[in-house]
Amino acid sequence: MTQAAPANTHIDALAPVSWFHQINWQRLFETYGVPALAALVVLLVGLWLARRIANVVPRATHRVGADPMLGNFLRNLTYVASLVIVVVLAIATLGVPVSPLLAVLGTAGLAVGLALKDSLSNIASGVMLVTLRPFHVGDVVTIAGQTGTVESVRIFQTVLNGADLQRLTIPNNLITAAPIINLTAQANRRVELVVGIGYEDDIAQARELVLDLIKADPRVLADPAPDVVVYELAAHAVNLGIRCFVRAPDWFGVKVTLLEQIKLGFDRAGINIPYPQQDMHLYLHGEAGQVLPLKALVRDNPGSAAG
Repeated sequence: MTQAAPANTHIDALAPVSWFHQINWQRLFETYGVPALAALVVLLVGLWLARRIANVVPRATHRVGADPMLGNFLRNLTYVASLVIVVVLAIATLGVPVSPLLAVLGTAGLAVGLALKDSLSNIASGVMLVTLRPFHVGDVVTIAGQTGTVESVRIFQTVLNGADLQRLTIPNNLITAAPIINLTAQANRRVELVVGIGYEDDIAQARELVLDLIKADPRVLADPAPDVVVYELAAHAVNLGIRCFVRAPDWFGVKVTLLEQIKLGFDRAGINIPYPQQDMHLYLHGEAGQVLPLKALVRDNPGSAAG
């Protein structure tokens, strides 16, 4: 009995080795390994080709003179479509029937499309933006209540660079649903200021002074000629409309410079720039309700007159 134990121990130690050798590794590799390896190769090569094809699209659109915004949008769209095709081919290489898979994907796509209708509307809006091209990359625009320089139009969003160097990402469907203001669509842009002068001031003198200040700035264009007109006889001032044209990049600089120079010029010329004022009338009532003159308050409170 004591000699049987080592023999059983030897048999138990060889049992896993026997089980390992009983597996037909060649058949297993041919059945599963070769398709898996082929699917992996298809996936890697497909990803490389998808990236290369997507990168070719912007260069092709640039050669035909298309807008860079269109090339970037088509590159993203091409890359996503290529990834879907590569994944389907890799699954087919594994031996999985593609037809039922496509049917399942179609049904799932319909359900996902209904759930993600807002995202699909962003894609449709992106296609409209790159097709109709209300703005180009580098334009300064006001869209969906935000102002900035267009950086790119993506599949779902449009990216702007704000004046304070912040990045604004706006869904495409909000852009197409609201007015689009392109501030740099034209080479020139009009500077329009409204400055009030007092009713007692000379309008002709103020007009001549402002025109001299405008003509002294070399950034202001001579054609169309600048002008100063009376916009409104307001409650507190005569509002003058000051208008001139400049190059689009010079718009902000000319605007703030003219505002400062007009204020300094009016101060030197003694022209008043009024601001809203209110006159207060104080009435004192006695015990019987009668209106008392102000001197009664001074008589009853002598210290208030000194203050």
